[in-house]
Amino acid sequence: MIVGLGVDLCNISRMERAIRSRYFVEHVFRPPEIAYAEGKGKGAASSYAAAYAAREAFAKATGLSFAKIALSQAFCLKRENGVPRIAVSPELDSAFARGEKTAWVSLSHDGDYAVAVVVIEKA
Repeated sequence: MIVGLGVDLCNISRMERAIRSRYFVEHVFRPPEIAYAEGKGKGAASSYAAAYAAREAFAKATGLSFAKIALSQAFCLKRENGVPRIAVSPELDSAFARGEKTAWVSLSHDGDYAVAVVVIEKA
């Protein structure tokens, strides 16, 4: 059963300016996200923008505060064989760790925008 839905759009050129600050990068994104984005070379900003949009969409889908998600180690957008997946630690929401909830994410970017859609499913 779907219990939450969130969508967010992030401007890539705005993210290009934001990621000039290493402080911003290291406080918002987790090491796997940084490694993935930095591996994209000139496409790093679009990867960061998609990851940022995923955080916003997840916050909207779950009703959790964006600050609690973005500024903690509890949320990470991972890629498994190129497929994006949201990893949530038990401190953020133990229902994900127990397998009672699943977060599905879809990412896309075109032109100067990245978009993320998150669906929360309850088992």
